[in-house]
Amino acid sequence: MSRIDELIAEHCPLGVEVKSLGDVGEFIRGNGLQKSDLTDRGTPAIHYGQLHTFYGIWTTTTKSFTDPALAAKLRRAKPGDLIVATTSEDDAAVAKATAWIGDGEVAVSGDAYIYRHSLDPRYAAYFFQSEQFRGQKTRHISGTKVRRISGTSLAKIWIPVPPLEVQREIVRILDQFTALEAELEAELEARRHQHAFYWQSVLSPREGWRMTTVGEVAQVFDGPHATPTKTQDGPWYLSISSLKNGRFDLAESAHLGEDEFPTWTRRVAPRLGDTMFSYETRLGQAAFWERNDRAALGRRMGLLRPRESVINPRFLTLVYLGPQFQALIRAKTVSGSTVDRIPIADMASWQLAIPPLEEQKRIVDILDSFDALVNDLSVGLPAELAARRKQYEYYRDRLLTFEEVVA
Repeated sequence: MSRIDELIAEHCPLGVEVKSLGDVGEFIRGNGLQKSDLTDRGTPAIHYGQLHTFYGIWTTTTKSFTDPALAAKLRRAKPGDLIVATTSEDDAAVAKATAWIGDGEVAVSGDAYIYRHSLDPRYAAYFFQSEQFRGQKTRHISGTKVRRISGTSLAKIWIPVPPLEVQREIVRILDQFTALEAELEAELEARRHQHAFYWQSVLSPREGWRMTTVGEVAQVFDGPHATPTKTQDGPWYLSISSLKNGRFDLAESAHLGEDEFPTWTRRVAPRLGDTMFSYETRLGQAAFWERNDRAALGRRMGLLRPRESVINPRFLTLVYLGPQFQALIRAKTVSGSTVDRIPIADMASWQLAIPPLEEQKRIVDILDSFDALVNDLSVGLPAELAARRKQYEYYRDRLLTFEEVVA
């Protein structure tokens, strides 16, 4: 029998009470704290936006502070309170919660609630992440572009309330999972910094490299200047949002109909080995097309077709993303009234340095191996981190599920 089972048998053998969040606590709206009020010293302060971008399950310190005179006028969370973001652009992030377990009070902005309760604070924060909570909150979310949930609605959500001894054991187990995940994330971040440094090193021109132009190593094509009707299937319609880490994330691309495909590929149809890039917005982004699938360029997309007698196709993508060519892009960028852009008509004359083909292949092999270690979700640290997250989510939801006490 596990420690959890022993504690349940000892403290709640007939089942666990289920209560509303309003029965075991109250929601107090934050107020008055703006981003412009945040400072590097003073009274600890948490802005609701930081709950989405910076804080995890719990925290003992704050990223930001505010003027003590202002803090005295604001609502403040006490140690043990949850701080809950009430707005987001997507439903998943609505009601993102962090337990404040630091010393003293912390000022809280509007668009956040302070949840003052009688639960173990980390137990409550883990519950706010659970599938039980997400399933209940969905029907209470309102709004169109900005999604939000009210304190009145949050108070209606049901939570299992085992004895504190059981809550604390659940927290102990889940904290072990989150600590392991944090270690893996830190190691992965260190590898990514190492990858970025090595990337710059091997793609920096040195002895044996020669100067050439984009037009000498590749044909340059401009994509369409409009958008076709998108469909659920058919040839790929490759959008600039799908350019990620030098490859395509097709989850961000749509399709176009067979009847429209000839029209949208009149200038060029992507083929295996091409490099595609954004010439308006998201400047500097590019990806290697490594499929035989039929596809059409999206709006604001350009294409480089390598001359394989002088440049390795994958190396062309890598050198495009390398430090020298990225600096050239920044230097050549034209600022417009609405968006910045690359003058694609002039790109063929741009200069770049390349090594011999054999060295290009060696660089490709090295960088792609390194890239797999830090970005490929099927191998290396990313795969291990993904597996640990799934394991954590499974045990979190299992540990927060109980037999309900019969009244």
